[in-house]
Amino acid sequence: MPSDAHSLQRRLWLRAALAGAGGLALAGRSGLALANGLVVGKAAPPLVLTTLDGQRIASPELLGKVVILTFWATWCSPCLAELPLLSEYYSRYRKQGLEILGFSLDGAEQLAEVRKFAARLSFPVGLLGNPWAGEYGRIWRIPVSFTIGRDGRLVDNGWDDKDPVWTSARLERIVTPLLKSSV
Repeated sequence: MPSDAHSLQRRLWLRAALAGAGGLALAGRSGLALANGLVVGKAAPPLVLTTLDGQRIASPELLGKVVILTFWATWCSPCLAELPLLSEYYSRYRKQGLEILGFSLDGAEQLAEVRKFAARLSFPVGLLGNPWAGEYGRIWRIPVSFTIGRDGRLVDNGWDDKDPVWTSARLERIVTPLLKSSV
């Protein structure tokens, strides 16, 4: 193999190894760079949830509502602890304009388990399908959530939260004031 081709192959292998080991895509536009584009107070990037029953819900279609995009998996203990809390909160505040979209990082082989758990939740759930969530970047840490205000602007960037798990106090501090305001 010529040295240029060998050098190129080594660089590509190194990029792939770093992407897998560090959660970074170094080739082209990286997911990290996209996630770094998230700015509280700016327009939230669009994201589409395809629910377990095949319904498509696009976050931009929810303008005028407070939206929580939450990422979880059935193998994530903190996720399984916070989802019932989110479900109860959604049931309580849905009529005030709250929407929660639940993106499971489980694979298709865990679909039965996801369906079983999702049946206990009051908000729509779907499989993310891969770890990339558009401009929210590569979902490498869960649970992680993003909150969008009624005006379509990002209110809470889950990547910036040191303790991203939802609690009653955190919901009251971040989401409840948004539900009390109009666009």
